[in-house]
Amino acid sequence: MGVPETMRAVRIAEHGGPEVLEATEVAVPAPQAGEVLVQVSAVALNNTDLWTREGAYGRPGDPKALSGWRGPIDFPRIQGADVAGRVVAAGGDVNKSLVGRRVVVDPAVYDAEGPDANPVGLMGSERDGGYAEYVTASAERVHDVTESPLTDDQLATLPTAYGTALGMIERGRLQEGETVLVSGASGGVGLALVQIARARRARVLAISSESKIGAVREAGAHEVVDRAGDVAEQIRAAAPDGIDVALDVVAGDLVGEGLPLLREGGRWVIAGALGGYDVTFDVRRLYLHNAQVIGSAMHTPTHFDLLMDLARQGEIQPVIAATFPLDQAAQAQDELARRAHVGKIVLRP
Repeated sequence: MGVPETMRAVRIAEHGGPEVLEATEVAVPAPQAGEVLVQVSAVALNNTDLWTREGAYGRPGDPKALSGWRGPIDFPRIQGADVAGRVVAAGGDVNKSLVGRRVVVDPAVYDAEGPDANPVGLMGSERDGGYAEYVTASAERVHDVTESPLTDDQLATLPTAYGTALGMIERGRLQEGETVLVSGASGGVGLALVQIARARRARVLAISSESKIGAVREAGAHEVVDRAGDVAEQIRAAAPDGIDVALDVVAGDLVGEGLPLLREGGRWVIAGALGGYDVTFDVRRLYLHNAQVIGSAMHTPTHFDLLMDLARQGEIQPVIAATFPLDQAAQAQDELARRAHVGKIVLRP
């Protein structure tokens, strides 16, 4: 079957609430040299979708400025970073053997070539994403997962949440046998952290709301503390010898309360600010104990390659909380914002 000239898509023309998400008909993008065209089977939602739509990222020196992931957005923009689908066409200089293959797209725009490049842009913010029937992507960023036992819905959950999680774990140098603390453990990144840390044979201590403790334990956490209680005291009771690595997507007051719980040489890795971006802590807890606070924005190409190996082998089992048709993107984002679910929300074009 040939590729049509037009496609359904959901895009934003300005920052705002769910009402700015507009279902529309647009031209199918043509793959340029070095690109492929992917027919989208599933696209997962992330907090980045909400914050990009709201313009909530701020800018250096102006934290309240309306901004996409890394700066002003070129509107209109099709949202959606996390795409699974099949390659249906290839531009010039691309190996045509990719056509027909089942793929996951690495959504990062990197600052350089090479395996350790840093992400400086994101599909769905700095370039059009997967809230559409088709999307173009660099052939270098398309990963063949045809043989993976995971469903397309599960594969779509991997790029941002699991990519961010694996980037945090790699930058935090988590080792087998270490005790790791995971905040926000019932969310997409949190569950990914629990699963991957458990697969690395770490002892996993997670923080979650009481209603979701069972689901977090089922994902692999050895111990779960209730975020509504005295979190620091619960952590001390569960890990009296301290924490080796904290994998934190909450930040806020947790950083100041948690740093004293790190063992000598401990690492506190931050990849989100659900609890607030203004953080205060006692710096003596760093330099007197050789501790580190590490920022982690998504993943490198090397991290993403490792993630795709896990996907091909079926060593992770993403949890799907709900699925929505593409034209219900606003309802899906509203569901995501309520944070009543466990796992990932997926759109199906």
